[in-house]
Amino acid sequence: MNRALRSCATAAAAALLAGCATLSIETDRAQLQAFSQDAFGANVAQVATDEARREAAAEVERLLASPLSADDAVRIALTASPALHALLAQSDAASTAATQSARLPNPVFAFERLVRSEDGATEKDIGRTLSFSLLDLLTLPARARIAEHRQQQLRLQSAAGVLAAATEARAAWVRAVAAQQSAAYFEQVMRAAEASAELARRMQSVGNYSRLQRSREQAFYADAAAQYARAQLAAAGAREALVRALGLDGAQAARLKLPDRLPDLPMAPRDEAELARRAFDERLDVRLARAELDFTARRLGLARATGVIDGLHLAGIRNSETGKSPQKGYEIEFPLPLFDFGDARRAEAQSTYLAALHRTAQVAVDAQSRLRETYGAYRTAYDLARHYRDEIVPLRKRIADEMLLKYNGMLIGVFELLADAREQIGSVIQSIEAQRDFWLADAALQATLLGHPLAAPAIEARAVASGAPDKAH
Repeated sequence: MNRALRSCATAAAAALLAGCATLSIETDRAQLQAFSQDAFGANVAQVATDEARREAAAEVERLLASPLSADDAVRIALTASPALHALLAQSDAASTAATQSARLPNPVFAFERLVRSEDGATEKDIGRTLSFSLLDLLTLPARARIAEHRQQQLRLQSAAGVLAAATEARAAWVRAVAAQQSAAYFEQVMRAAEASAELARRMQSVGNYSRLQRSREQAFYADAAAQYARAQLAAAGAREALVRALGLDGAQAARLKLPDRLPDLPMAPRDEAELARRAFDERLDVRLARAELDFTARRLGLARATGVIDGLHLAGIRNSETGKSPQKGYEIEFPLPLFDFGDARRAEAQSTYLAALHRTAQVAVDAQSRLRETYGAYRTAYDLARHYRDEIVPLRKRIADEMLLKYNGMLIGVFELLADAREQIGSVIQSIEAQRDFWLADAALQATLLGHPLAAPAIEARAVASGAPDKAH
């Protein structure tokens, strides 16, 4: 009776320990939704069923019904992107594998039946063996903790994937809107140049323009048409990049509408001191590095515990033979460490832990440096965009108005007027590009603060125009 109670207690304890390693997919997704809501104010769609896919498609259609904002672009990416959902499904598979690694292997039952015939008599020997890995049972708590650390790693990796998808969608939206805005401006320039070229043709026909003057107007129109064609191509490419980032199909892409222009600059840039006060330990890259370090440390502890004896099996045996009382007993099986003392495995685990420790330290160094670099690019982009908006573009417009007055008063010729028009066009395009670079830098800064360091857009040094037109006309 006591032996039976002890056997039941042992089985119950094993079942309880095995039950600690339950499937954690629901927990993973709940934590992922909390991160997504906190970072982007949007949920990551669950599209495992047909009904969920229909709901996700309906949400995408609702967001596409009006010109798409940057925040709505992020919502669509988190709802419809097949690449993101593939990444999350792969993470679920890895989480399930981690859960499986913390479970006890099934016991093994062996049945043996032997028959012996001698002098017309038949004897039967029947053997029954039930065995399981005692080492797996003893190390189950340690393996359960390792599995939990592995699942924490996977949760952080999933969050990093969501952050990368959202950042890519926002950056693609900025580029697409800026390219469309530039193309629209080049179209206006081309239409104005076309009208000017037609007027020059008519004025030449009545003798008020020379051939050179008309040719210059015609050349300006031809250049404007070429620039518009290139701008259209760039806008189409940026739009398709946005479609890919959002995961839209052909029908959805056809209904995609973008706003006419980028948002206005904020009244003031973000304060660097305020950003520096944000919790450094909450960054995804830092948390992921520490999770990897904890996971490696747990594996190191298990490697040390099982370095010499890496197998231990216990079996209960019952043999019965014709005409004899049954035999009962047990069997213990373990490898003898004669040739492999486990020192290589322990050294490998120790080196892996040291590598993870140094990687964690480097991640901390990189995180602080990246934040300073990204904020510097953000602040420079803001100052440049504001400078173009408040200084350069208004000055160019004022100069253009004065040049037109001089042209109407016959104080300058067509060449000077066209040269100034080209400079004004260049200033407007550079202003759009500066505004684009600011919003890209803003997206990069947001991603860096959350723990996904992203290179800020390169800001090129431009030659300063002299503003002195050629007098030949």
